[in-house]
Parts: sequence; structure tokens; C-alpha cells
Amino acid sequence: MSHSYSFDSYPPRFHLPNSPLYHEHEEDTDAADTLPVIDFQCMNEEKEKLHEACADWGIFRLVNHGIPTSLLNQLHETSKQIFEFSFDSKQKLFSSTPITYFRGTPALNSKGLALQQPQNVDCMEGFNVPLSQLPLHTHVDEDVDDSLPASFRYLIQEYGKHQSRLAETIYKSITEKQNEALEDWSPYLSISTGFIRVYRYPAVSQLTESSWGMDAHTDSSLISILNQDLVGGLQFYRQGQWLHVRPIPNTFIVNVGDMMQAISDDEYKSVKHRVRLNKHKERLSIGYFVFPDDNTVIQSPGYKPFSYSDFRTQVQQDLKTVGYKVGLQRFRRSG
Repeated sequence: MSHSYSFDSYPPRFHLPNSPLYHEHEEDTDAADTLPVIDFQCMNEEKEKLHEACADWGIFRLVNHGIPTSLLNQLHETSKQIFEFSFDSKQKLFSSTPITYFRGTPALNSKGLALQQPQNVDCMEGFNVPLSQLPLHTHVDEDVDDSLPASFRYLIQEYGKHQSRLAETIYKSITEKQNEALEDWSPYLSISTGFIRVYRYPAVSQLTESSWGMDAHTDSSLISILNQDLVGGLQFYRQGQWLHVRPIPNTFIVNVGDMMQAISDDEYKSVKHRVRLNKHKERLSIGYFVFPDDNTVIQSPGYKPFSYSDFRTQVQQDLKTVGYKVGLQRFRRSG
């Protein structure tokens, strides 16, 4: 069933991104979705396929993930209702909780909280949810009806438990395949860093500046898991082309992030991706991101030793000085 929104629920006007990734001129392609498909229930039998997906694509579709369809539907519907609140209401909706509202793409700390707003913002809004902090807070602003936010908190917490389970299993399968002798796969993965971002992308007909909801970028995470509705718009970059990711019900899109690329010494690819706005329909997506602990040092032949804290600080500095994320290039060994 379609869901309409009042215009006053939208944030103020957005601005065009300034990243050089945005200004690339490769053509889009409408080629059929050929993403590798990984069956979560057969992960142990599909380690070679998983390895190839991470190395050759940096992105794959996850099926048979085991998350109840009822939970996914409820979370999507509740999120839509939350986004229908006025812009002013959304800014203070979770003011006494770790959940934070954002518009555009904020620079994040390790818990997924906005630290600063870059000069150029994308045409999207959303909520950051640091999962490890969520159970510690139950209060919502007294001026706002608590029933919907309370439902949202409960659903997102249940969803986060499932996402943590998926991330641990996927990461273990990836690292076991990468190094069969690896006994302790856990040091780089810290489930306590996991956070969820719920995004709403407006219909392009309601904007004038840009048809892009999110600029071309790579994720800073180890692993990102995306749950999207059926509107579409996600694209990823492969072999000189931007490829569309076809929305398929009850499947997730998993992509390798910068930290996984560094740990694997570039064997796995942190895939570049972006979101195109739809001309007629709004788009809702829910992303889960997980990282190493802040001070865990990443040791890799092709990179200088660095921690995720070092990486995040450099990203924030680049956003201030050059206006976009430079990323892993800052940490590569010369020569």
C-alpha cells in the first residue's frame, strides 16, 4: 500500500555533493541484476562462493537470512510513520535517547552518532541508532506521543539482534576462508560498535537541486547489511559501469567496507555505491554497519598500521578540508 507524506515533514532544501566521485561520467546501465547470491543457511558450504563475491564484486545478495517477515514489515511501516512527523518534531523526537536524527550524510563517530555536518549534504534524512546504547534508554520527549517512538525502539532493537547474528556469521565465514589457519577471527569485529541507520529518500519531483539521494562513496565499516524497500535506486560501481541493484523482497544486500579491504590487504573490495532518487516514489532503506573497536590496530602489508579511530579522525579532517572522504588512500604504504 502506498504511503503519502505531508510536505512539512521534509527537511529544508538540500545541496549538491562536492565529491569528485559524484562527478564521474560513466554511463548508467539497466543490465539485469547479476549480483552473486549467498544462502545464509548454507554459509558453511558456500565459503568459496562468498570469497569470490567479496573479492570480485565487494557486494552480494543474502537470502534465507532467517529474520521474520513480520518484523521487517513492522519496522518499515513504523519507520514510515515516524518520518511523517514534522521536521521540527523529528529533530527532538529522541532527544533523551542515543537515537539521533540527521539530514544529509553526517560524519559519524564509532557509535554512529553525528559529529558534524559536511559542507555538502545528500538528499536524504534518517535516524542513527547505536545498538549497544539502546537498552540503556527508555525515555522520549514528553511533548511527543510516546507510542510510536517506543514501538520503533523495540522493533529496531529486535532487528539489531538479528543483524548482529548475521554479521558475526558472515564475518567468520569470510575470515575462515581467507585464512584457514586463523583460529581467533574475532579481534577485528566488535559487535558493540554496530549501529543502524534508517534512511528516507524523497521523490525527486519534490526537489530541484539533484536527482541523487546519496553521493558515490565506500562504507568505512567491516561489513554493511542493507534492507531496502521495493522502490529501488541503489547502484554500485563495477568495471567502469554503474549497475542497478534490483529490489527483491525478503533479501538483503551485503557489501564489504573499507576496514575489511584493509584487513584483507586489498583482496576484498570496498565497493563504491550511491543512491538515485525516484521520480515518483519515496524510498526507505535500513542499513546495519559494524566496525573494529576504536583502538584495535589493523596490521596489513599494504597499509601503515592504523586503528579505526585513526581512520575516522582522518575522514572527519578530510571532510573539513577537501569536502569529501579520501578514505584508505591516506593509509597506504608508499612504493
